[in-house]
Amino acid sequence: MTPANYADLMPDDAAHGLLTSLRVLDLSSDDGDAVTRLLADLGADVLKVEPPGGSPSRTTAPTLRGLSLRFALHNANKRSTVLDPADPADRERLIGLAGDADIVVDSGIPGQAAAYGTSCEDLADRFPRLVALSVTDFGRTGPRSTWRATDPVLYALSGALSRSGPTAGTPVSPPDGIASATAAVQAAWTALVAYYHRLRCGTGDYIDFSRFEAVVMALDPAFGAHGQAAAGVRHPNRWRGRPRNQDAYPIYPCRDGYVRLCVMSPRQWHGLRRWLGEPDEFGDPKYDVIAARFAAWPKIGVLIERLFADQTMQALVSAGQAHGVPISAVLAPTQILASEHFEAVGAVADVEIVPGVHSRVPTGYYAVDGRHVGFRAAAPAAGDHAARWLAEPANLNAAGTSGRRPFDGLRIVDLGVIVAGGELSRLFGDFGAEVIKVESAAYPDGLRQARVGDAMSESFAWTHRNNLALGLDLRSDAGKRVFSRLVADADAVFANFKPGTLAALGFPYDTLRQLNPRIVLAESSAFGDSGPWSNRLGYGPLVRATAGVSMLWTDEQSEQSPPDQSNDGSRHRFYDATTVFPDHVVGRITAIGALAALIHRDRTGSAARVQVSQAEAVVNQLDARYVVDTVRADGHPELRDDISIHAVVPCAGDDEWCAISIRTDDEWRCATAVFGLPALADEARFATGEARRANRADMLAQVSAWTSVRTPVQVAGALQSVGVPAGQMNRPPDVLEDPQIRERKLYADMRHPLFDHPLPAETGPAPFRHIPPAPQRPAPLPGQDTREICHKILGMTSDETEQLIADGVLFASTDTAPSIRLAPNRGRFS
Repeated sequence: MTPANYADLMPDDAAHGLLTSLRVLDLSSDDGDAVTRLLADLGADVLKVEPPGGSPSRTTAPTLRGLSLRFALHNANKRSTVLDPADPADRERLIGLAGDADIVVDSGIPGQAAAYGTSCEDLADRFPRLVALSVTDFGRTGPRSTWRATDPVLYALSGALSRSGPTAGTPVSPPDGIASATAAVQAAWTALVAYYHRLRCGTGDYIDFSRFEAVVMALDPAFGAHGQAAAGVRHPNRWRGRPRNQDAYPIYPCRDGYVRLCVMSPRQWHGLRRWLGEPDEFGDPKYDVIAARFAAWPKIGVLIERLFADQTMQALVSAGQAHGVPISAVLAPTQILASEHFEAVGAVADVEIVPGVHSRVPTGYYAVDGRHVGFRAAAPAAGDHAARWLAEPANLNAAGTSGRRPFDGLRIVDLGVIVAGGELSRLFGDFGAEVIKVESAAYPDGLRQARVGDAMSESFAWTHRNNLALGLDLRSDAGKRVFSRLVADADAVFANFKPGTLAALGFPYDTLRQLNPRIVLAESSAFGDSGPWSNRLGYGPLVRATAGVSMLWTDEQSEQSPPDQSNDGSRHRFYDATTVFPDHVVGRITAIGALAALIHRDRTGSAARVQVSQAEAVVNQLDARYVVDTVRADGHPELRDDISIHAVVPCAGDDEWCAISIRTDDEWRCATAVFGLPALADEARFATGEARRANRADMLAQVSAWTSVRTPVQVAGALQSVGVPAGQMNRPPDVLEDPQIRERKLYADMRHPLFDHPLPAETGPAPFRHIPPAPQRPAPLPGQDTREICHKILGMTSDETEQLIADGVLFASTDTAPSIRLAPNRGRFS
């Protein structure tokens, strides 16, 4: 592909290229490729610099016809130029490209920039307007800065592994790929925030980005919405066992697979009871309470198993919907990519994934103004393009100073609920936006549910810090008028309702745009707002089952344990019930889309609507795994799998484990030296990756004999000292005390007047040079700021406000908890 047909890389309509003025210099490989692919999907001009012969990640397994499928997926929509590090002229060309870029992304230690005689930090020093993002496993500072990570190692160290698997025996690692994809999303968010700050104040940034810290914050955080707060406090009697609620969202076998139920409300329970034929033993109204049903579920489950056993997944899902029972099939990756829904909405495309081979691939995370944006052109061959920029640079509005927060002055009207909605608004509030959370007295945010006697849940306190709370009945005509006034002077509206809810309330996107021609609407939902599945109930466990994650999150991941050790036959093999994935990462994916739309709005004056489907987000997080399974199902003989060995091995102590990854022969040789068994490196059973995989059980028996008499910290430290990825299985308290986390100040104590103890809260997505840590203004009670918002933002008189409160249109908190105060000038807290 030549520069002349660069238009092939651009969206069909300029309105869908939200980032068409963004220039991104991509020096990364592998772990950084997905970061820049995400920006390219939104229209950025991403120029990948490769050495002669191309990037080494072009041949990273799994491969098809010798080409990496991961590289093919994560470098779509980009351009490629070859610069020779040994050529002084090419070294100067790279410096020139960086000087005219908006963002440069490098990955690994020392990073590709080092080959050209520079670094991200040096480029940031040389070009003050540049945003330079260095992506490494643990960051460039701290006691573990030289450690190496794989996804299983990140799961172990982040605490995710400790909450996955049976209550005893080998823990179950989440599917490989989720951690890296989550870190890539966090990295893209971090870079785009710094770029927006640069657009407003003229100053770029250097970001020392840690994939480990990103996974701790964004995958399934121990200290965040629905995190296990109690487990995160050191106490001599604190229980450190495994979660026991693995069947909170039960899965049942049927004729051709499995289905999952998620029965939450009394109405849903009544529907299930009708479906079961109104059994007398469960007619008591006490079963309307979820706790009573949970206690009786073993008996209820017997009836369900009998009903489901001889029916197909499709028949059960149809019948469940007819009865109002939330249900989903547990699909495999190949099934979701071939599903009628993904086909109908354009979430998959048939592309030439490598020369001569077509495959179905997920198209990307976003729909903009009702159209999917994403995969437009296959990854280029190395050196297909000239070393120059094609995107026109954005105009700077350097009216502020580098000390201001990036989103100072932005006003967000937040209708979001639970985790995905709450995380989205928090991300903007943490960077200075004025976030007005709108709630109804009749339908408060479910995240507010707290233990008996508590005025607020820890989850709400974490997720809605820096928010203002407006109590408003949107179903009343007077409430609609108040909301209309609020939207008219806002920058964005955030929502994650079931599709059609905003329209039913009288505020479809067209109406919002009439009220405010510059408005940005950012939405997420379970399956998107169109297609055959759009009206399905969207609980996270159902999304995971439908989108293929549950099928991959099984005890078969722990191949080092015989089946009878990890599954005693009393339950199914799926272990994704205790995770909140993908809610936290969906919040960040939606935030990137919303910020891209705001950048587009500032450049063009046009409104935009960004939508994210949670199911599509899941599939794109695991794109390489899903495409590999599809290619394998198609029978391509030239597919070569990744033959790395990832294992969770026992260590000394009670229920102590360590994740170890052996990816290469050199890593195996180094590991055997640590074990004191160097002869194993040359033994025929283990000498090659193929041999190690074929003799995996024997290999892990040798490894476990050494690890089982050492603590997890000792095992991880010894292996990391010779460059072998390994990490101990941390529990939440261990994460908080991790020396890398502590030195890099990932958490700071957050105090709230309703809690007698501080809550550890993240200080930001990554360390910036010019953006301060997140503020910690307390999360509000329902309606806590209603009067002040009406007076200072809407310009209403006290009499008008009090009358609307008396009429039930508005509500205000009667509690005396300290309020977040608004200053008269827009968007500034005092």
